[in-house]
Amino acid sequence: MFSYIKIGDYMKTLSLNSSGLQVKYLQILLSRQELYLGEIDGIFGDETMAAVREFQELKTINVTGLADDSTWNALIPHSVIPDSIPYSYDIMMFNIDNLKLNYPFLKFGKIGTSVMGKEIPYIQIGFGDTKILYVASTHANEWITSLLLMKFINEFSHAYLHNQKIFNQNADDIFKKSSIYIVPMHNPDGVDLVVNDIDVSSQYYNNAVKISKDYPTIPFPDGWKANINGIDLNLQFPALWENAKEIKEKQGYVSPAPRDFTGNSPLEAPEALLLYDFTIFLEASLMISYHTQGEVIFWKFMDFTPPRAKEIGDTFSSISGYKLSDTPYASSFAGFKDWFIQKFNKPGYTIEAGFGINPLPLEQFGKIYEDNLGILTMAPLLA
Repeated sequence: MFSYIKIGDYMKTLSLNSSGLQVKYLQILLSRQELYLGEIDGIFGDETMAAVREFQELKTINVTGLADDSTWNALIPHSVIPDSIPYSYDIMMFNIDNLKLNYPFLKFGKIGTSVMGKEIPYIQIGFGDTKILYVASTHANEWITSLLLMKFINEFSHAYLHNQKIFNQNADDIFKKSSIYIVPMHNPDGVDLVVNDIDVSSQYYNNAVKISKDYPTIPFPDGWKANINGIDLNLQFPALWENAKEIKEKQGYVSPAPRDFTGNSPLEAPEALLLYDFTIFLEASLMISYHTQGEVIFWKFMDFTPPRAKEIGDTFSSISGYKLSDTPYASSFAGFKDWFIQKFNKPGYTIEAGFGINPLPLEQFGKIYEDNLGILTMAPLLA
């Protein structure tokens, strides 16, 4: 059901006068090779082209000055997880290609495809009996959580490969005890809309613009949380979904919207159904769904209190500095965490990382990672 995902070509061919997020990422990679000394401005000018040509010469590939497939493939071993530019689906997939090359002990797959046909990947760390599930970027403008999980995968894998510790824990012990399944970008279409890495001539983009015009108080695209069809994926799960629908309709969300539209039925959005199916397949012992913002950990659904959920939540709170809290009533229904707790009676958490207005500025990323590294490392040992 959940098939292997192959290394593919995710990056665009870039040439003189190209611009955008992928040009910025190219400039970052070339600057790390000390070939590009200019500003990371996202503009493919003469200096960027000269750096590309020099890189091609060094790698003995066809010297064209174009960032084409052969150039991107040669750059995969030099891939870095960037924390200075917005994090798009294609850049994430490029980083996953690097993980495949560097860490053959990881397992890779996909839970399915998004509305726009993007493969939604998962990465498995470890082979132990205790199954843990981490999910990020269910909400589009919370893409910084994808960066969080991808950096964790990279740093944990490096620690395991070199028999080192992470958060003062032996990576090898965690690897043998548990199987950590990570879905780093649940809502790739929405993320690409928010970070402006989407074809603006496409039907999907134009439909999103049309939807957004009905909600002029929500900034576009920064305020977009939903999938590309305007359904809020964290209001799609069968955990008193009807209550969520009633609450959100009273707030004015009665049709596709940038946020807070529950859809017309639970699991209507394909991305929600895919995560639902994958979670049932896994039967994980513990789940964490990452969101932003508020520096708070939500641990309950109604009166469901899974065994040890409060104890584990208190530990998460202690090592992160985040407050352990009940979910506010208006947000208490139809979420992924809510359904997980209801379905399995096991610890499930929504963690609201960082603080401020979404999308959070990348200047916060260092603190977000530091605050949450202990949670991500310790969860398999606590479950």
